[in-house]
Amino acid sequence: MPDGAYVNLGIGLPTKIANYVAREKEVQLQSEQGLLGLGPAPEPGQEDPDVVNAGKGFVTLLPGASVFSHSDSFLMIRGGHIDIACLGAFQVAANGDIANWSTGSDKFAPGVGGAMDLAAGARQVWVLMEHCQKDGAPRVLERCTYPLTGMGCVNRIYTNFALMTITEAGLRVDRMVEGMTLEDLQAITQASLILAPDCSVYRPD
Repeated sequence: MPDGAYVNLGIGLPTKIANYVAREKEVQLQSEQGLLGLGPAPEPGQEDPDVVNAGKGFVTLLPGASVFSHSDSFLMIRGGHIDIACLGAFQVAANGDIANWSTGSDKFAPGVGGAMDLAAGARQVWVLMEHCQKDGAPRVLERCTYPLTGMGCVNRIYTNFALMTITEAGLRVDRMVEGMTLEDLQAITQASLILAPDCSVYRPD
């Protein structure tokens, strides 16, 4: 994430980002319910029930943080003031489509929430998710089969195995976990993959 970026953290894996941003990094983390300046999770016993992220998990507020209305938060999102939206997803397609909301089953949460606004309003959309479903079925597809949240809006996909970028030439693999080959990754990915010439090992920077 570039210094100076305003980054929304969606429900699921993205909420964990706040725990890993380096202190010297000048990134403003936003949560759609009306927080700007999110910090990491509090120490046990220091939780404030009024300070939670989009997934209802406890967070802290960094010096200079702002608390504002839900309406103001969505003005920020719809007004194009979010540089990067980090969203969880059930499926992502090679053309940048994303499906990240349930179809109404009582077993699953959430509803579509603000994800459609983020998919349409953020300058970039990064998806963070497990590479496969629990039964092993791929989540990275040629075309999504679930109801869409946004069309052609995803720029990057981060999974537990790789970092992939959606390009005009196709779905490019920029990083993979150590020991994995493109053939290994392709075997668990429905969409066709292209190996970046400078593909490197996938590890935290």
